[in-house]
Amino acid sequence: MGLTDVSPLAAKQRKFVADVGSLIVYAYSQGYELSFGDAYRDGRCWYGHTHSLHKLRLAVDLNLFKNGVYLTDTADHKVLGEFWESLGNQWGGRFGDGNHYSVKHNHMR
Repeated sequence: MGLTDVSPLAAKQRKFVADVGSLIVYAYSQGYELSFGDAYRDGRCWYGHTHSLHKLRLAVDLNLFKNGVYLTDTADHKVLGEFWESLGNQWGGRFGDGNHYSVKHNHMR
């Protein structure tokens, strides 16, 4: 896939990146700090679902911090998850994976 790729997948990837940027800005405006968990898994990765959206560059797992404390519960991500959903995306907190932020693609989450 080159820089001139205009496929539907490439368009989703570019929107995903823009939305992740918006999510990061929103998180920091709410007093959170973030680091990346799984941002990309290549095809040789031994863990994760065979058809993971991470492998398609349409999902990211974010590590969430507030006041220097690492927050691990799905409920901790709720405010960010709802913001993410307001952008038309899907938040993993709806299916038990609170730090997962993705774009729907071919019925995958």
